[in-house]
Amino acid sequence: MSVLDRIERLRNVMEQQKIDCYIIPTDDYHHSEYVGDYFKFREYITGFTGSAGTAVFTKDKAGLWTDGRYFIQAETQLKGSGITLYKSGESDVPTIEEFLKSELKEGGDVLGFDGRTVTYAQGKRYCHIADENGASLKYRLDFAQNIWKERPEMSMESVFSLEDEYTGEKIGSKLERIREIMKENGCNAHVLSSLDDIAWLLNIRGNDIAYCPLVLSYAIVYNNSVELFADIRKFSDDIINLLAENQVKIYPYEDIYRKVSEMTSEDKLLLDSTIMNYSLYQAISKETVIVDKQNPEILMKSVKNETQAENLRKAHLKDAVAHTKFMYWLKKNIGRVEITELSASARLEGLRAEQEHFLGPSFGPISAYGEHGGAIVHYSADEKSNVPLKEGKLFMTDTGGHYLEGSTDITRTVALGEVGGNIEKEHFTLVARAMLRLANTVFLYGCSGANLDCIAREVFWKEGLNFNHGTGHGVGYLLNIHEGPINFRWKEGERPAPALEENMVITDEPGIYIEGSHGIRLENELLVRKTVKNEYGQFMNFEILTYVPIDLDAILPEKMSTEEKEMLNHYHKQVYEKVSPLPFRGRTNLAERVHAGCEVISKAEV
Repeated sequence: MSVLDRIERLRNVMEQQKIDCYIIPTDDYHHSEYVGDYFKFREYITGFTGSAGTAVFTKDKAGLWTDGRYFIQAETQLKGSGITLYKSGESDVPTIEEFLKSELKEGGDVLGFDGRTVTYAQGKRYCHIADENGASLKYRLDFAQNIWKERPEMSMESVFSLEDEYTGEKIGSKLERIREIMKENGCNAHVLSSLDDIAWLLNIRGNDIAYCPLVLSYAIVYNNSVELFADIRKFSDDIINLLAENQVKIYPYEDIYRKVSEMTSEDKLLLDSTIMNYSLYQAISKETVIVDKQNPEILMKSVKNETQAENLRKAHLKDAVAHTKFMYWLKKNIGRVEITELSASARLEGLRAEQEHFLGPSFGPISAYGEHGGAIVHYSADEKSNVPLKEGKLFMTDTGGHYLEGSTDITRTVALGEVGGNIEKEHFTLVARAMLRLANTVFLYGCSGANLDCIAREVFWKEGLNFNHGTGHGVGYLLNIHEGPINFRWKEGERPAPALEENMVITDEPGIYIEGSHGIRLENELLVRKTVKNEYGQFMNFEILTYVPIDLDAILPEKMSTEEKEMLNHYHKQVYEKVSPLPFRGRTNLAERVHAGCEVISKAEV
């Protein structure tokens, strides 16, 4: 069935249900960064495969809103569908809300959506627009079940538990900390719908979400027990018994809606409406008192304990072995054998798979050659866009892995042979300088990422340049690779990021993107650490977790200060000392492979 046929079927259902305007977001019921196949209704209807976007259909109009990462991709994939691309954030482009205001007519029009796939905040905005326009709202409308006949089943992947040697804290200890916060807020129940918060709290992981080892679930924490709403068939007897020891009982996944509707005036709920779906919030009994605050798990899980910090060091060294071998292979074979964006990406994942305790990629890999890296910040190669790699251009990989010891996220851009123009090297050097300067900064406790972001951007701004994404994001421990609440951003969001705490993990990833020419990004992960404490306060710095060479073939030493050269040389010295002695599989000595990337002895003294 073509996209046009699917849209026609959707409009037939809208007519039958007397819906004048229907909204289809990308989200699952938990607003996960990635969604399982069961939830890809927006992709099914529109043909657009990007990971972010919202489609809106009326009786005679159709639109898709997405951000700058996907403008080029969406233009290509929407051709011939009759769906208009609305480039979010561009001037003179109406927002979804503005579009709805212009389309909904007073006196009977009905706006509809599946409230499980819409955040509470967004649902409130839609409700307000409907009221203002004299229209009505229906939010219990899952049209996918009427249209998507071949819809995949909801994931049934098995759940596994993380041992104490990986979590560093038992379930009971975490529950005690949560209940203390519940007590401080006068609450006797805490409702959770965010999958990473639930997984962290109960030390469980799964495979229900692409690239994120999470379990489709909801939870309610009480003073003396926990109700977990999930498919019990995913849980082994051992895990069921382990949870039972902590007074955790499993109920059917959809029962959460009935459960919250049965609460009384004696219940006082702690919840975070910003990450709760509209239907779930609306289902809560109106008698119940709600304390709407950020989930305490968000900050707790962002601060890793010492066990996790030590495990992360191990995970990153495993990743360094895989990535260094990949760089060596790439440098030795470019121009000799055919290598494409997809085959290079597969090679890197295969090298990670050789490492002990590797579980899978931590996010959708980016493998971008030449202008592909410059045109789309989050470019994703597929069979149609895949191109062979050739000498004379830059090649960027942004990839990562999940290990039992933690998750990794690394970006490297490498020169394939001698790159064609000096501008690429100038830009590469600029990016390397920015990354090194931020990694080597020292700051007083109390600073957030917003205070430090300009340390990386300053070298860009002096050249009249910038990059339109954050400089860094928090990283989960075998959870979401993009984890709040911390980040490096010079513009604060609606909820300002907190101060950086010891053992938080954050990425350092400046970049530059020249459409039609090249894209460059370099990314290391950083561990926040305490350093000197004196009469001025507690000073903090960063421990670099990522130890993979920066390609010196793309560096212009004359564009670096003496201090920046020392930073680069010191980093490469650490790379060599930490990585070259590690065990590996293959005939070539790993030390030689490290030399191939950073050449510590002969070339690193730039």
